[in-house]
Amino acid sequence: MSKSMTNNFKKILIVMAILAIFINPIAGANNNWTMFQENVEHTGFIEEAGDFVSNLWIHSMNNPILSSPAIQDKIIYLASENGLLEAINMENGDTNWKYQLNGSVQASPVVKGDNLFIGANVDNNKGYMYNYNIENKKLSWKFEVSKPIESTATLTNDTIYFGADNGKVYALNTRDGSKLWEKEIGGKVKSSPTYVDGTVYVGSTNGVIFALNGNDGSQIWNYTTGDQVVASPNYGNGKVYIGSLDGTIYSLNGSDGSLAWKYDLGNKVNSSASLDLRNNNLYVGSDSDNLTCLDTRDGTFKWAYKTGEDVRTTPAIYEDKVVFGSNDGTQYILNKYTGNPELTYNPGIYLFNSPITSSSVIYGDVIFFAGNDGYLYSLDGDKLNTPISVFVYYTIIVIIVVLAVIIGLITFIKRRRK
Repeated sequence: MSKSMTNNFKKILIVMAILAIFINPIAGANNNWTMFQENVEHTGFIEEAGDFVSNLWIHSMNNPILSSPAIQDKIIYLASENGLLEAINMENGDTNWKYQLNGSVQASPVVKGDNLFIGANVDNNKGYMYNYNIENKKLSWKFEVSKPIESTATLTNDTIYFGADNGKVYALNTRDGSKLWEKEIGGKVKSSPTYVDGTVYVGSTNGVIFALNGNDGSQIWNYTTGDQVVASPNYGNGKVYIGSLDGTIYSLNGSDGSLAWKYDLGNKVNSSASLDLRNNNLYVGSDSDNLTCLDTRDGTFKWAYKTGEDVRTTPAIYEDKVVFGSNDGTQYILNKYTGNPELTYNPGIYLFNSPITSSSVIYGDVIFFAGNDGYLYSLDGDKLNTPISVFVYYTIIVIIVVLAVIIGLITFIKRRRK
């Protein structure tokens, strides 16, 4: 190789190195968790968690929270069951603004740019898909369907996909809310659709998992399970992973819906699975009170961690940890390789326990989760620090009252004996 060619080659290597330095931080800096399970494949996995650390705080929404948070640009968007939508400062837990939706909410918000999309149950007999502009604080449009919307929307390009309790899957234009197509699949569609390469995957309470054409809603394939499907599918390595109330987690080939493998978890699967494809791990909760880790390739059992109640939240994965909540009122952080606990946090101090059905989200080294107790919590996922729950003070008050009663009874008994 000539000297000039060698010098040119060195220059090219230097340029490539400089580009790598600038490009990698940009690629890893997008820590937003803008939709359910973080992405359209619903993996629930953050590849680079980042180094953001928030203060430890607790935010009250004064109503049970079934929805999971969405995050964009250090603002958390969350709706309580009574339809109150809030924008919350991620650093200190203060409210930036509130908006009262017309209806109750179980679905989670999806955020893109200035637009927030969320479904609601109106008067228990119909549903609205809302598009709220988070910049000008005004409702852009709403789309009415004949039954409640419990399905969390999935957003890709200029199309939003979601299901409703009328057994239909919808595709809307995000700009004006116009309907692109609807497809009746039967049952109730509580599952959040997953979108991959032009195909929409979704489950129904009629026990069937569907693959639909994202352009027109036409059916590509379907697979029948043994009971209702309320969990959301996720996708990785050409496979669709989804649980059923028949107690089984299924791995289906995305191209034709044929069964790759299945695993019996022993009780109903309401939880949506999460995937760590780097380590071939699938994490899923069940009503057997377990979070279970399986091999994505063949369904081989790796480990299970037993909680005190049903696990119906979707796990979130970051670094070497997996985090999830249980109906026993506890938030768990486990080592994702071994299942060994690294932190358990029970804000209700057991005496005031409330189920945790809202799934955790992650930003940097911070974990955010909400509970049926009406509070949103900020935890330090790096140092594993937790805020002091308000229920600690309630517990102290109860103990003081109980002690006062005991002392009063003892004093009364002593006086009676004199």
